[in-house]
Amino acid sequence: MDEEIFADISAKLNVLIALSLRQMSGEKEFTGKTRGRRGTGDIARFLRSAGLGTKDIAAILGVPVHSVRTLLTPGRRK
Repeated sequence: MDEEIFADISAKLNVLIALSLRQMSGEKEFTGKTRGRRGTGDIARFLRSAGLGTKDIAAILGVPVHSVRTLLTPGRRK
């Protein structure tokens, strides 16, 4: 039961963080369907430094988990 409550709270916080990031970056569209959104890697690294895991970062940024892992792997970044 506690796990369900924590998962629900986590999902709601992820939505709030995502909305805040989009507002701060000036993104007007909330669809998240554009390829190669600028600054995604920087935001992913910032969120990781704040202690978030890859699944939470992916949920916040609206990208697949494997994309976040690729962004956070130093040797694979461009």
